[in-house]
Amino acid sequence: MQQIKTHSKALRQFYFWCGIIATIAYRIIVVLNSYSSFWVSFAWYVGTIGFLLYFWHRYDISAKRAKLITENNLAKKIETNRPLSDNDRAALDYILRTLQSTKEKWNYIVIFTASAVALIIGIYLDFLA
Repeated sequence: MQQIKTHSKALRQFYFWCGIIATIAYRIIVVLNSYSSFWVSFAWYVGTIGFLLYFWHRYDISAKRAKLITENNLAKKIETNRPLSDNDRAALDYILRTLQSTKEKWNYIVIFTASAVALIIGIYLDFLA
């Protein structure tokens, strides 16, 4: 049976924190606009590089899952209740393990929360201050 390897925990943490830091860097720009164009540019570069790394990783994982489903014809086998081979089971094991272990939802929570806070601060700074 083929064992499909996930990325190491350290690498997954690295990508997770790239997404968190990028999110904060982009959202802090609304505050930095009042202080320094240097820090606005710095935050923009940090955010952009962080998002490039984070979303490349998410795309890679998603593509790997899709490839396993297609190569092993898993959707059709499940739909028609056909027996699964050892390789099919290994592919499903990988897909389910990576779906369960992902911290992707935490990135979404941080993105939503940071965006809402940035919006409130932006409205305050632009219209109420």
